[in-house]
Amino acid sequence: MPPIMRRVFTTGILASVPTAPSLLIPDLRRGYADGTLTPAGVMRQLLDSADEAELHAARNIWITRLSRDQVMRHVDALNERSPDALPLFGIPFVIKDNIDLEGVPTTAGCPGFAYTPERSARVVQRLLDAGAIPLGKSNLDQFATGLVGARSPYGACRNSFNPTFVSGGSSGGSAVAVATGLATFSLGTDTAGSGRVPAAFNNIIGLKPSLGRLSTAGVVPACRSLDCVSIFALTAEDAAAVLEIAEGFDAEDAYSRPLSNRGITGLRFGVPRVNQLEFFGDAEYSRLFDGAVRRLEALGGSPVEIDFAPFLDAARLLYEGPWIAERYAAVGAFLESNPDALLPVTREIIERGKKPSAATAFEGQYRLQALKRAGEQVWARVDLILTPTAGTIYSLAAVEADPIGRNATLGYYTNFMNLLDLAGVAVPAGFRGDGLPFGVTLVGPRSSDRGLLALADRLHRASVNTLGASNQPLPPPQPDPPRLDPRRSAPADHLAVAVCGAHMSGLPLNHQLLERGAHLLQETRTHACYRLFALPGGPPYRPGLIRTVNGGGAIEVEVWSLPAAHVGSFLSAIPAPLGVGKVELESGEWVAGFLCEAFAAEGAEDITAFGSWRRYLAARAG
Repeated sequence: MPPIMRRVFTTGILASVPTAPSLLIPDLRRGYADGTLTPAGVMRQLLDSADEAELHAARNIWITRLSRDQVMRHVDALNERSPDALPLFGIPFVIKDNIDLEGVPTTAGCPGFAYTPERSARVVQRLLDAGAIPLGKSNLDQFATGLVGARSPYGACRNSFNPTFVSGGSSGGSAVAVATGLATFSLGTDTAGSGRVPAAFNNIIGLKPSLGRLSTAGVVPACRSLDCVSIFALTAEDAAAVLEIAEGFDAEDAYSRPLSNRGITGLRFGVPRVNQLEFFGDAEYSRLFDGAVRRLEALGGSPVEIDFAPFLDAARLLYEGPWIAERYAAVGAFLESNPDALLPVTREIIERGKKPSAATAFEGQYRLQALKRAGEQVWARVDLILTPTAGTIYSLAAVEADPIGRNATLGYYTNFMNLLDLAGVAVPAGFRGDGLPFGVTLVGPRSSDRGLLALADRLHRASVNTLGASNQPLPPPQPDPPRLDPRRSAPADHLAVAVCGAHMSGLPLNHQLLERGAHLLQETRTHACYRLFALPGGPPYRPGLIRTVNGGGAIEVEVWSLPAAHVGSFLSAIPAPLGVGKVELESGEWVAGFLCEAFAAEGAEDITAFGSWRRYLAARAG
């Protein structure tokens, strides 16, 4: 398997370093399935590439790299498994070093704080169980306190395009590893923007999921109530595939919560008023953002000027309000007993957390609630919001000269998001004249993660044509396959149920499945012998699925695994003329599913041509 050459920037030198073939999940899965690739071969090339990269262009990506023996033990564990059985079979990934990996030290960027966990973080274990292979623990701003990637005793993480510039942080090492082709995806964390700013500065996708969607058990907290695990990937498609495996309710995480999937039903996108946009003197970033607005408009979006003040005011609460006390609550005891173990800038920021009183904390909560209410007026007018991910990018020298001030400006468009319980995807959106990347963020309400990723994929393809810091082209869009999910078959004590309407992910009755412990098995379609009707009545509005002898079409359905103990209570809530019978899927498999009595079609609107209840709702809303 001949190596592909990629460009790696060093200080004043452009070096060619061998790397593995395409690391995109569909390409690796295809190679493993047809035998042209093996996990062992891919991992050996990645390890060689990591060695060469450190030799020629040290970017301080790593805190702990797994040894070859450690990596190959993970590879050997796949020997008895089929690539088709594991959705992330042989997919290499990197873990931010504030997230536990069994038997490997967790430092959080502070050597004196290091400990070796006896088990992996829950989110990491989900990925390992799905066949993913860890390569190491990545560098970060100490205790995830920073947006620059430079606040680390392991060295400042350097930008993948120009090593004299910041990587972004705090998840800098995770982002640069993906951008430079050392891993397919990586895990970061995001409290103030740490999963988005590094994505923008390195031309990759950065998903900041809804709070509680991914377990934070086994993650060193920064602000426990606001922390989330983030995902970096080269494409939105890969990020979505990782999200599908990584997410899930975790009873061991007090902040975990079961979430539905809320679609983006329209394309009215909010843009801050001109006098609220801030580029800190960077005229090129301003120009690039205008271009991103035009591209989203060309994709069918309708820009709506919004008052961004509630979001900016919420952002200031994160470090200027009482939430700084939460950072002190996380590591204050360690700081007090080991003050010299922290970098001076990290210690200065976290020590501020001793000052707010309980009264100040309540006042902050009251202020935040008022800002949420003000934000509701914005969300009543738009489906999503488009902002720059950062207003500019800084050199390492500029950050060193003003470490707190420069860092603060990078949070202008990010610090509000978790306080306001929003989801976001950072998307590559072009390059400055000096070759440094620019990115935008699609912001949506809680649970809109997948809808944002779908739109991010379209905007990404309209904006740039290369992946990360390589010359590898962005691949053409793939047809929508069934989701990669290790749970395609329902367990013996569960019933597989096909739903086609209001019980689907993100729709009004989906909670009836989630509350009963059901989980999604797959997205698919029926055999092409069904008709779909919009039934009268509502809300909630419902469709009726009727099998027909002549005509008909394939209708989009979701198949859910419902615990047998809750089947009775679920069925008792189904109103006439709906019932449960057997539905034939396009695969030829028959499963239990919602069907409608034929008489109900009389006078009902035939919406079979849409092929989907979601598409019908979107057309109706538009």
